[in-house]
Parts: sequence; structure tokens; C-alpha cells
Amino acid sequence: MNTITIRPLSADDLTSAKDVINTTGLFPGEMLDEMAAPFLTGVAPDELWFVAVDTQAVMGLVYCAQERMTDGTWNLLLVAVRESEQGKGVGSRLTRYLEQALSKRSARVLIVETSGLPDFDRTRAVYRTLDYVEVARIPEFYASGEDKVVFWKLLPQ
Repeated sequence: MNTITIRPLSADDLTSAKDVINTTGLFPGEMLDEMAAPFLTGVAPDELWFVAVDTQAVMGLVYCAQERMTDGTWNLLLVAVRESEQGKGVGSRLTRYLEQALSKRSARVLIVETSGLPDFDRTRAVYRTLDYVEVARIPEFYASGEDKVVFWKLLPQ
């Protein structure tokens, strides 16, 4: 794997980050401008965006937000890794970096919600490897036959 640096998302990263989003098919990349705008303009202190970059471009990104009406609970809403870099530890490194940043903010808990479809078996396995515990499964949540799986992790203080 190339040497990567993890840092906060900047406006200069948006084009490359959209490419990552588009290669994963998670959602249309053009939505990223609006999603990241509150963070980039400094009006969303309860959101964190980080990117993993090499010398050429964004290889992956991670986004989380604090859950309303909680004491230190955050929700990991997006982990995306460029298709050519998947399976090389980029997503795990981004997630660990995010956990450390949250611990510095006195966050207590990080939750992750994902699909129960077989296509997401690898995703769920990665969360288990990162010491997340499956705490809930909501049947038929996303669509007919597609459960929502919720993972939980207590963050170090």
C-alpha cells in the first residue's frame, strides 16, 4: 500500500472524494458537496470528516455525526474506499483514526449501521475485526428482505 496520510476533509478534496463515492456506488457523488458543506464551513461542530490521501488523490473517506440527545454517542455514517484500494486496510485505518479523534472529544460510544444483505458480509466482518459488537438487527428495515444491522463500540477515554 502506498504511504497514506489521514487528515480532515478540505474543499480541495471534494472532486477526488466524489470519485471514490462514485466507484463504491453508495450514493451519487454529487450529493457530497451538500453533505460536507456544514463541516467545511465550520458550522457543524458535531460532524467529523476525514480523508485518507496518497500523493495523488483521496483513497478513502469517513464521516460521522454526534447523535442528538445523547451524552457522547456518535454514528459512523460513511466509510468509503476507492475500489482499487479496498481490502488493503484503508477503511480500517480511517475508522481507527476516527475513533482516536472521537476519544479526544470525550465521545463514549460509536455506532455503525449497515445492511444485512450477503453483499455486506465483508463489511460486517471488518467491523467485528475492529471490535464492534452487533447489538441489533431490524428486519426488513431498508427494503423487503434487507435488514439493518447495528454495531456498537465503547470508545477508550
